Amino acid sequence: MSNEHAERLHPVDLRGILHYVPQFRDQTFVIAVDGSVAAHENFQNIITDIAVLKSLAVRVVLVHGIGKQIKMIAEETTTPISDAYGSGPTDETTLKLALRAAGEVGHRIVGELQQNGLTSVEAGLARAVPMGIVDGVDHQHTGKLDKVDLALLERLMERDTIPVFGPVLFGRDGESLRVNSDLLAADLAARLDASKLIFLTPHPGLMAGGETYRNIPMEDLGALLKRHENGIDERVLSKARYAYNALEKGVTRAHILDGRVDGCLLIEVFDKVGLGTMIHANEYQQIRAAKKRDIEALHGIIRNAARSDALRYRTREALEHHIENFFVYEVDESLIGCTSISDLDDGSTAELGAVLVQPFYQGKGVGKKLVEYALKTAAKKDFKRVIALSTQTATFFTDVCGFKIGTTDDLPEAKKADHASNGRQSKVLIKEL
Repeated sequence: MSNEHAERLHPVDLRGILHYVPQFRDQTFVIAVDGSVAAHENFQNIITDIAVLKSLAVRVVLVHGIGKQIKMIAEETTTPISDAYGSGPTDETTLKLALRAAGEVGHRIVGELQQNGLTSVEAGLARAVPMGIVDGVDHQHTGKLDKVDLALLERLMERDTIPVFGPVLFGRDGESLRVNSDLLAADLAARLDASKLIFLTPHPGLMAGGETYRNIPMEDLGALLKRHENGIDERVLSKARYAYNALEKGVTRAHILDGRVDGCLLIEVFDKVGLGTMIHANEYQQIRAAKKRDIEALHGIIRNAARSDALRYRTREALEHHIENFFVYEVDESLIGCTSISDLDDGSTAELGAVLVQPFYQGKGVGKKLVEYALKTAAKKDFKRVIALSTQTATFFTDVCGFKIGTTDDLPEAKKADHASNGRQSKVLIKEL
């Protein structure tokens, strides 16, 4: 594990993990493990991560790939193959190698789970149909998910059993069909109404244009894939596309992360920054009015910012008294930013205050979104202009949010007196609505 992530996940983070327990209890996670990750030495640690998830009442469905294993067998036996990953045509020879690889990998996974005290089952829980002819090409023994016994799957998971799906399924007539594991995992996640679809890969996440994306809304993903289609690793591109399809069908979050990193699952699920790429549906993040239950988190953010003199300190009592003025930016039910709008005079001028973003989300446009939301709120309340006071972030307001530099003469009398007496020498910024 890198030092960065080793430092993040330590015993005191148990408090953070406990925050997620009510949210994830009885939720279904579909975890797709690349064949190369299943063959990696870190796979035993992944099984331990899964054991932790199970102990927190998370329902896990495991899907594994065999691309690396097919390639290895083909090289050892000097056997030509048609396609290693089940996305192209599967000829008779490749199907035989796939059956061998799926048996070996599936057997190992079930054994690893059992060694960690986890009950699992690898059985005919799903049925496939042939892919048929795609773009004029006969895909032969390549298939796609047709039916899955959801009732049986539910009963297994209720009995604390992990269903394990390999990428070779039976067809309607009992024939074997090679199925792409990314496609299989995405289809299962959608049919099971999973809250998370997690791809464990030998890649750090979705990389495009020299940038690794950590957090991306699904609507932005579509444009990104079109823009960088030829610049994204083929295997990661497959996962990103199927993740998008799964989110379209109701899965709320999909993750692409490096399965070779110790603790990868726990870091991605329980760390606010995460390890890889998270693709989320619209409801994943929101700006909303603050509630009394947010006071402790709000106070913590404001207290930390006040230490660097970025803004004035507010007590818990003050926050509670003025909580109706605050808005919070919430990500995955965690508060990562805030702002406030308050009346400065008779309803014509509002003050924009406490624009704060947690350090690990700075530089991602969260502050701008908070300000835009606050300005729209002020406009709806018929304020004519908004004033912000800043000691350290004036350029953010002017360059990013369209404020103009003002003077203390622009302040209402009461605020002018406060500005003169508090000694902060804040710059006055104005936005006409």
